[in-house]
Amino acid sequence: MGLFTKEDAHDESTGHIKPFVVRTSNVAKELLQASANYKIPVQSLDFQLLDTQTFSKTASEGTAVDWIELSSDEVKELNEEHFLNPKFELKQVHEVEIFSITESHPLDTIEMSIGGNSSLCKIYLTIKPGSVANYYDTFQEDFIHLVNKKKLRANLMIGLFDASMLQNIDELLAKIRIQGTYRFESQERYLIAQGYEPVETVNDKLILHYEAKRQNMDEHGRVDYAKRGYVMSAVKDELLIEYIKPKKGENGRNCRGEFIIPKEPVVKFEPTFGTGENIAIVDTPKSIEYRAAVGGYVTFEGGIYNISTEVEVTEISFKTTGSIDTQLDADVSINVKEKDALKDAIGMGMEVTVNIINIDGNIGPNAKVTAKKATVEGQVHQSAVISADDLTINIHKGTAYGKEVHIARLEHGIVEADKVTVTQATGGKIRAREIVIEMLGSHVKMTASHRIEIQKFQGSENQFIIDPMIDESRENLEEHSGQMVHVKESIRDIKKELEGYEQTLRENAPGMEDLKRKLAHYKSNGIKMPVAFVQKYQQHQQFKEKLEALRNELKTKEDQYAWLSEKHTALQNEIFDARIINHDRWRNHNEIIFKLINPEIDVFYVPAHNSEEKILGLYEDEDGEFSIKVLTQ
Repeated sequence: MGLFTKEDAHDESTGHIKPFVVRTSNVAKELLQASANYKIPVQSLDFQLLDTQTFSKTASEGTAVDWIELSSDEVKELNEEHFLNPKFELKQVHEVEIFSITESHPLDTIEMSIGGNSSLCKIYLTIKPGSVANYYDTFQEDFIHLVNKKKLRANLMIGLFDASMLQNIDELLAKIRIQGTYRFESQERYLIAQGYEPVETVNDKLILHYEAKRQNMDEHGRVDYAKRGYVMSAVKDELLIEYIKPKKGENGRNCRGEFIIPKEPVVKFEPTFGTGENIAIVDTPKSIEYRAAVGGYVTFEGGIYNISTEVEVTEISFKTTGSIDTQLDADVSINVKEKDALKDAIGMGMEVTVNIINIDGNIGPNAKVTAKKATVEGQVHQSAVISADDLTINIHKGTAYGKEVHIARLEHGIVEADKVTVTQATGGKIRAREIVIEMLGSHVKMTASHRIEIQKFQGSENQFIIDPMIDESRENLEEHSGQMVHVKESIRDIKKELEGYEQTLRENAPGMEDLKRKLAHYKSNGIKMPVAFVQKYQQHQQFKEKLEALRNELKTKEDQYAWLSEKHTALQNEIFDARIINHDRWRNHNEIIFKLINPEIDVFYVPAHNSEEKILGLYEDEDGEFSIKVLTQ
């Protein structure tokens, strides 16, 4: 209600109202009412805060309770127990003088606003860039008064939740006081009031984590129907399913004094499924976790989740399963049963990643298989790629990578592995540390770093290459050589610097011995040591420390060079231990090449037709000339 108001409070000649005083719990509402009553813009009105009264009451069931005014000390004594009591209520009544703005205020150069988070439990003061603060004697009091007025315009309480305001803006006020004129170069924000943030209610939720593995989007964000997640793999202890338990939030109170009661949780997803023996259930305060007790793949049959390890399918194709992508370390094995020689067990363009796979039939065009262990009873198409640590193939026309690779018949396929064993080879390329072929036909290019061994020789136009760089790239070798050159240059520079230091040490040795005797004499007789002597001795100690550091650095560099040189030499020397072994006679034209690293040359040899040169290796004569010779072992 208004106090001391008069009917002629509006001066129509100036458009201003005469100041009047009101008591209200909603200052913003009173300003709007005055604006409407006197038909003037609300922006032209301001107010002065004269007094604030704080009232509280604690509701009692069935009993009317009156509001009680709190003294300033009682306001300060309010604590969390009061604020989080749902029966405790607060209100404030403000006595303000409302008037028309007739002149500018010194704080008008500061463009500020207040805002809060969605619950209004945190209130921030924001000052825009470009604002200017000019200090004067009552600046701090006026600034805080202005902040409180902005709070009242936002219907926020004052003096209740702003205990930390002064502490938070103290640094700003200090800068303005010291600088006199302070310009805000960027936006600045300060926490000026903080209530009690409620803890949000948690609705229940069922998260199928294993489903996240169904990555059936291509790089352009389009659905890739070939990757529809036929098998969802899991490793031991992997989180598969998680049920988030419902939990009602905790009460709060915002900076308007409003008590905030959280919503009741919504429960819609309580688990109705069962689990098999290979699913471990972990009950935590916040959730129920369903984890894989063993590695394998997730199954859901008859409302029961479980983990299985073996999958049997007729074929893997776009029509039946789509591509299958499981983790290599998941204990999953797939048996593909299609045996028809005119069909593909792994269809065109399919991609399969699995721990173990047994394929009874063929791998089709552009298919890609990745496993730790793989067996192919049929043939691998020339455009297919298969990778496995342990790999066995019946007929190979495609590309294969592995550690141990066994091929019954190589027909112009490509193989890269640590060790390759082929029963019959009729064309193709092999790169490995060791190559063993039981029956060699024609047009096979074999590259090994250690050994190539042939049991029976039937064809011709084959190429046998010994290359110690099979596991090293030329770029790595060049980098390695560059490192050796750099380290050798460093050793030379350090030795040169070290010689200078050691020469200086020898020349200064007599003088330093004399200096030590003098310092010992001063010390034993309690005589203060001359500053120049002490400084000279300290310089000598620093000199010796530098000398020792150089010696240590030299040793480190020499050790590094020795290691690099040994590695380089070992790589080069491997070629002299490499052998090409033929247990049969050489037939027609075949080439043997040994590729040296340093010097970077190829040594060629063509065994004579029908010759019995069983073991061939690289030989270096006294003149440093290299040739390929028949060796005894």
